[in-house]
Amino acid sequence: MAKKLNYNLAQFTWSAGTAAQLPKPGRPEIAFVGRSNVGKSSIMNKLFNRKNLVKVSAKPGKTININFFDVQGVDFVDLPGYGYARVSGAEQERWVKLMADYFEMERNLRLVVALVDIRHDMQPLDENMVDYLLKLEHPFCIAFTKADKLAKSKQAAQAKALARQFTLPSNVPYVITSAANGTGMDELKGIIEASLK
Repeated sequence: MAKKLNYNLAQFTWSAGTAAQLPKPGRPEIAFVGRSNVGKSSIMNKLFNRKNLVKVSAKPGKTININFFDVQGVDFVDLPGYGYARVSGAEQERWVKLMADYFEMERNLRLVVALVDIRHDMQPLDENMVDYLLKLEHPFCIAFTKADKLAKSKQAAQAKALARQFTLPSNVPYVITSAANGTGMDELKGIIEASLK
């Protein structure tokens, strides 16, 4: 049976800037990953029913570490955004190494929530991330974000088109979400909780 979580109990617990600083593996982890401007922090705050537990910024690339949030013994992991954040090449390289170290080490990773902006066709960086997750055989779902910016009549067709562009296997679920109006939050919680069985 899926574990029901009280997301309102979310607390920040840990921040790691290098692989050596990551907490010891063991607790179940739900990781969130996406482009620098995809609205990752906003989606996590919406899940937690908080305004700014997860730091939100108008500037892409605010998350420079891997940040952990505890929800009843489950770690929700906020990974650095990838893409065009205006930071130095050395800093971008640190992020890439940190992400690779995280994904490729032995952790109790139950689900990766890959966030993709529903308004755009498949972007190469998002395609690379999905291919990477498939290669590593990590369980993941796609959360299409910013659905409120698209007419309701177009959301389902656009999500379906994107799922085809990514050539997602049938066992990879996707959900249409909006941090602005809460679209898809219950469905996303259901996917998360199913992964904790």
